[in-house]
Amino acid sequence: MTDTAPTSAEPRAPRTVFLLAHTGRPAAIRSAELVVHGLLKSGIGVRVLEAEAADLPLPPSVELAPAATPACLDGCELLVVLGGDGTLLRGAEFARASGVPMLGVNLGRVGFLAEAERDDLDKVVDRVVGRSYQVEERMTVDVVVHQNGSVIHRDWALNEAAVQKTEPERMLEVVLEIDGRPVTGFGCDGIVCATPTGSTAYAFSAGGPVVWPEVEALLMVPIGAHALFAKPLVTSPTSVLAVEVQPHTPHGVLWCDGRRSVGLPAGARVEVRRGAVPVRLARLHHASFTDRLVAKFALPVAGWRGAPH
Repeated sequence: MTDTAPTSAEPRAPRTVFLLAHTGRPAAIRSAELVVHGLLKSGIGVRVLEAEAADLPLPPSVELAPAATPACLDGCELLVVLGGDGTLLRGAEFARASGVPMLGVNLGRVGFLAEAERDDLDKVVDRVVGRSYQVEERMTVDVVVHQNGSVIHRDWALNEAAVQKTEPERMLEVVLEIDGRPVTGFGCDGIVCATPTGSTAYAFSAGGPVVWPEVEALLMVPIGAHALFAKPLVTSPTSVLAVEVQPHTPHGVLWCDGRRSVGLPAGARVEVRRGAVPVRLARLHHASFTDRLVAKFALPVAGWRGAPH
């Protein structure tokens, strides 16, 4: 008995890209149309949420996902997100839950999570078609809220977990702890516990340091603290950060990435540690984070002469 060689190569599995857009923005709708047309023309399938399909100019060949669950990305090789920071963070929720890499196109203002700008859409499509992108993992944080010895809430964040006051006229009294040891306590407007990715988000506006994404660390940044020692802290990525809301203080609120919130009763304890599941980001460029920082904030670098030759 002899073996017969196959007469043709095995067919490759069909490729599918999931598209998530801020359908409330005309720019996002126009951008979605360009991306969908370019991908379909190249033989790549496109899937979108059924709830968003009515707001997008889509041909009938686009696949519709009936529910916004991690399973809606099954079989997709990439998640392309068109929008501002809020839409990109929404996309990060899908990316983390599914493990599918996210490629962000910024249609907002700063957009540090985005890999491309609105004017780069043709290049984005070409890179996706040619699989000319790399995937990197970004650290997340896992968040646990305790009350009277019981866990009352669990969450996660890519950028930050922020403990904030809810009464404008009164400060939130907190004690900060790192690795099981108290550091300091004071009244404040809040505390931001951030990842390096989140160092250019809420933590940045609160006066925290900019941390390069490849640095593995956790940040703790006070907001409007009434204290002599209330400096931003940078800790090991294995550290456990804790914010204890004092029993005599007003209730607070926990925000994760500015998208999900839960009330914090007086006496609550919020613990933040490195997340077990990262978010995977697709990268098109090899530009350094330094160049991205200069470009995003239009930093003044005139007069730079570079290293001596």
